[in-house]
Amino acid sequence: MATRAAPMPLPADVRVMNAVAAALFALAGLAVVVAGVVWAARHPLWTLQGIVLRGEVEHQNAVTVRALVVPHLRGTFLTLDLAAARERFEALPWVREAVVERQFPNRLRVTLREHEPLAWWGEPGGGRLVSVRGEVFEADPDDPAADHWSTLHGPAGEAEAVVSMYRRLQPLVERLGRDIGRLELSGRGSWRLTLDSGAPIELGRGDAEALARLQRFVTTQAALRARYGPRDIVSADLRYPNGYALQLRGVTTQPDAPAGKRTAAPAAARSASSPSRNPSR
Repeated sequence: MATRAAPMPLPADVRVMNAVAAALFALAGLAVVVAGVVWAARHPLWTLQGIVLRGEVEHQNAVTVRALVVPHLRGTFLTLDLAAARERFEALPWVREAVVERQFPNRLRVTLREHEPLAWWGEPGGGRLVSVRGEVFEADPDDPAADHWSTLHGPAGEAEAVVSMYRRLQPLVERLGRDIGRLELSGRGSWRLTLDSGAPIELGRGDAEALARLQRFVTTQAALRARYGPRDIVSADLRYPNGYALQLRGVTTQPDAPAGKRTAAPAAARSASSPSRNPSR
């Protein structure tokens, strides 16, 4: 019975050439696929045709979006970098957060969340606002009441703390029959309050301590009104450990005259407890 001879193995150089050829064919096929995908992704069919804005868009309009966002969008519906697009939308005035999604076949769906302004930051009318969340942003408010907003200011990164203090002080200031015109936190951590009448009130350092000083000051105002009548505050310094210094409009302080030569003089406005000589800074 005849037997079949075993096939002769291919030489090593032939096997290498076959492997190289197979790899080249595979790479060529992959290149064709990639080229096809790139071509399809860049096809005019996928050109962005529109942007759908949703969410909080009170301060946004088509003109603003076309001018500030559209020129910076690169690519088609399929190739657009959504993270880069989100950054462009979040750079719009008033925008706090943007969510950008593809909407088949050729649109972007953008959901915006806007800042809710609380007060001016730095200087009134300076173009910088602080939100109720303690975030500083640049915008030009169109609210007629903006002229009467309070102004807050503090070191970089302290806006949230200033907003928190503002909320805690506001009820006390209202008991004085006034509003907060300006609240400042210095770089050394000292608080200074200015009433809407323009009267400055030095509160000193420490959040809890400043709040307690104003609480004590407000509590004594009824007694002062009973003694001097309803008078506007000109200035007050609450940094004394045992009291405060207060100047009321129309009330002056005069030194005592020598015995036998005293004349009637208006009473000086004092705190319920006499202040020490030097305030704590």
